[in-house]
Amino acid sequence: MVKPRNDRNLKSRDGKWYVDFTYRGKRIREFGGFTKEQARNTLAKMRIDRLDEKLGFRKPAIEPISFEVFADEFLETYCKQNKRSWARDEFSLISLKKFFRGKILQSIGPEKVEKYKAARRKDHLKRDGDVLVSPATVNRELACLKTLFNKAVEWGKLETNPIRRVKKFKENNVREMILSAAEARRLIENASPFIRLVLTVALNTGMRRNEILSLKWNNIDLFRRYIFVEDSKSGKSRKVPMNSAVIEALKDLPRVSEFVFFNPETKTHIKDISAGFSVAREKAGLTGLRLHDLRHTAASKMIEAGVDLVTVSKILGHASIQMTMRYAHPTPENMQRAVERLAEILDPTRQKVDTPSDVAVEIKPVSHSSFRN
Repeated sequence: MVKPRNDRNLKSRDGKWYVDFTYRGKRIREFGGFTKEQARNTLAKMRIDRLDEKLGFRKPAIEPISFEVFADEFLETYCKQNKRSWARDEFSLISLKKFFRGKILQSIGPEKVEKYKAARRKDHLKRDGDVLVSPATVNRELACLKTLFNKAVEWGKLETNPIRRVKKFKENNVREMILSAAEARRLIENASPFIRLVLTVALNTGMRRNEILSLKWNNIDLFRRYIFVEDSKSGKSRKVPMNSAVIEALKDLPRVSEFVFFNPETKTHIKDISAGFSVAREKAGLTGLRLHDLRHTAASKMIEAGVDLVTVSKILGHASIQMTMRYAHPTPENMQRAVERLAEILDPTRQKVDTPSDVAVEIKPVSHSSFRN
């Protein structure tokens, strides 16, 4: 057996220490730590493990389980019980289960995950051209997969997380795209009737994608003109006021399901509209626009129109004013209007200066009569 403090079995390379020894005629070389002391501890633990094996103290064999079976268990037992954003994990698991279908959980290692990353980046929607899956989307799926493996270790299905050192893609932190009123109208006009309805709600309420797609009829009060959001990302419920554009879009819709936006076959809520949104985006000439940018647009337009940050923050469901301040983008027109307004207050005899027409323009949807047909 290897002695725990035999430094001849410790090798250093590139700032890392490795355990390197031979056991029963087989060379064993593994990462030991970032310091020599950590490597010594690793070597000692490996010695104890092999001594236990020699004495017959073996760990109970781990029963094989398929990836898709454990993924379903992970979603139901952990995600839905502990995460408000479990719908995001459910969506990520669709792609993960498709790729790893038929694989035993214990057989999945870094190499297979790297192949998943490569294959996933090649997935696309075929329309006028190929649209690659974004690095951010793949990274969210990898984060879900790492959490899944961590839970597998915690629940005794694995000894260690085999992909803990698999790296994510580098993301381009592109600044959010704020639409002008004209661009918002063009986006709505180029959307299909169903997508048009979702976009109208998004632009006129600032609600998050999942809040909109999981919206239930019993959370809509047309008489009092508000939408009750039960389970927001911040963990707090809130009431989002509806303007006339949202009320007009919703009031005559048939209530076939408990959900406003539902799958006709399952009657459950729609979980993804990326394909339809992409079509509308490209037709409107707004390449690069994300659905979440509509929330940014709503926030920015309310602030440009003079709505105070506290009110905007409450409508959006932010946990702090600091989050809302990201949407307060001072423009030369806004600053000019601010100082002219100051002059009017200090000297009421001054004539008002006309407000630039593009500063605060109400975003109105096109006619929604097509929803009723």
